[in-house]
Amino acid sequence: MEALSGNDIRTRFLEYFRSKGHEVVASSSLVPAGDPTLLFTNAGMVQFKDVFLGLETRPYRRATTAQKCVRAGGKHNDLENVGYTRRHHTFFEMLGNFSFGDYFKAEAIDFAWELVTKEFALPKDRLWITIFRDDDEAFELWRKVAGVPAERIFRLDEKDNFWQMGETGPCGPCSEIHYDLGP
Repeated sequence: MEALSGNDIRTRFLEYFRSKGHEVVASSSLVPAGDPTLLFTNAGMVQFKDVFLGLETRPYRRATTAQKCVRAGGKHNDLENVGYTRRHHTFFEMLGNFSFGDYFKAEAIDFAWELVTKEFALPKDRLWITIFRDDDEAFELWRKVAGVPAERIFRLDEKDNFWQMGETGPCGPCSEIHYDLGP
């Protein structure tokens, strides 16, 4: 497996989703304009919040972005993990792909699996999947669409596989792909 720089990963991610019909959208400001609910942009979907809430429409139904984010605290945040894990940072870019009513779980799983196993050439036997505990549909799709064996799919609770920014607003169960670094 070739070593990639952060710039290489970002470019390949955005170009992959462009090739799948996604509009590449520039990162929005770290201070969200016109959103009194956030002091800082803390997730890749912040610039699309009004689209998900039905308050705004865009000329595209698929988007991809490398959004600059700051984690600075809050109830639904993982700031307490900064400094204790290698994957939690206070300033980072969140790579994301978004569908505004164009595709859902099956296509998202297919895109994610193809990206990591073909574009980035990660070995399938080192990849493990987490899903929300009650999401039987995601469990079956990971098996059917990606061919992941059932023993490598784990069901986790709200803390790990239910995404939300606050008490109200866009939220829902999520899946993650984890790379096994070994012992």
